[in-house]
Amino acid sequence: MTLIDHDPRPAPAADLLVRALHPLIRAEAGAEAPAAGLDPADLEQAVWVRLLERPGAGPPPDAARWVRDTVRAEARRGRRRAHRERPYAAAEPAAGPAGCPERAALGAAERRALRAAVARLPGRCPRLLEAMLAPGDPTYREIAGELGMSQGSLGPIRSRCLGCLRRMLAAEVVAPELRGRER
Repeated sequence: MTLIDHDPRPAPAADLLVRALHPLIRAEAGAEAPAAGLDPADLEQAVWVRLLERPGAGPPPDAARWVRDTVRAEARRGRRRAHRERPYAAAEPAAGPAGCPERAALGAAERRALRAAVARLPGRCPRLLEAMLAPGDPTYREIAGELGMSQGSLGPIRSRCLGCLRRMLAAEVVAPELRGRER
């Protein structure tokens, strides 16, 4: 039989088997994948392949047990593979995705926008938030000493300043336009 002669529609028995096992396989793969460090869809696909590789490719006698055992076996296989395999170092660019110029430019623009918004805050807020955003990561005691405030008042003032900043930025952000299905 050639590929052209093949009927792409599944046989009725296979269709029933897929419909019956799909929720169970998806649930089991979703539960086991995080612990194995795998993508749930990849684990689910591996189980479907194992089902098709079965002799006779019919339904297993105890489908729920077979699915559970197969998902666990594939998860173990995935964990072992992850321990053995190491990514090829030359496969990724030297800077990596986090160090790409576009991301660095966007991060710098976001930091500038945040600092500009902080500068527009009323009262003591700009000085307090600038001190908290300092690159040296100062403690509350150091910030209180620098600003001449009591350490106990920093938390409540910071909370009010962040609330004011949040409201100010929310007013500046334009709501996205509604598209097709969202109306």
